Amino acid sequence: MRIALAQVITGRDLAGNLDLVADYAARAKSGGAELVVFPEATMRSFGNSLLDIAEPLDGPWASAVRAIAAEQDIVIVAGMFTPGTAGDGGKVRNTLLVTGRGIETSYDKIHLFDAFGFAESDTVDAGTAPVTFEFDGVTFGLATCYDIRFPGLFTENADRGAEVNIVCASWGSGPGKAEQWKLLARARAADSTTLVLACGQGDPASQGIEPKGAAPTGVGHSAVVSPFGEVLEELDGAPGLLFADLDPAVVKEARTKLPVLANRHKF
Repeated sequence: MRIALAQVITGRDLAGNLDLVADYAARAKSGGAELVVFPEATMRSFGNSLLDIAEPLDGPWASAVRAIAAEQDIVIVAGMFTPGTAGDGGKVRNTLLVTGRGIETSYDKIHLFDAFGFAESDTVDAGTAPVTFEFDGVTFGLATCYDIRFPGLFTENADRGAEVNIVCASWGSGPGKAEQWKLLARARAADSTTLVLACGQGDPASQGIEPKGAAPTGVGHSAVVSPFGEVLEELDGAPGLLFADLDPAVVKEARTKLPVLANRHKF
């Protein structure tokens, strides 16, 4: 299965961000991809208001993404914001939409980024359950950004049949942060003996854009990682489209040679 990771830099404008989805989805399809992954906060970048643009999965922004997926005959995974709880000004949920080729599902980010001076939980409600989906005989697990620091989600997805874990991120910049992102992607692949598709927002600094305070706006370095933790493909900080051919047989091979899931003791 040929996939693509769309390392984009989104902004405040929803229509402009949709244009990026349409452009990169068309390029992914032209390159032979059957599935294209966009980062967290594709709908609107962090550092902007979120409550005013949050919408249900059948709202106009999600419906436009769905139409792009249908037009290109491709599966799209993209980060958006859906309504959370009411009261106290309201909150949103940090949601991954998965749509296209007969697939309709979503995942709400479980682990909220209350770290490095940013408090995601001030404006976002946490999700409560892992989500997997099947496409073309391959099972995919979903995760978002800070989730990558928690191995249990990745092994749980594997227990639910995932051979591939998708991580969509808008990773916060700072000393050592890009190195942590790459290390964690490799570690989670090895923990769960899954292929990891780690798709992040590009680094605004690569385009001469100044960061917005503590808001996590991306460092780039989207990557495809083998079940043994080997980086198979990787981008730098700039926007770009990464292609990779996935072979689920490598997961079976890894789990035969290195049966960490089978050898686990659960305490």
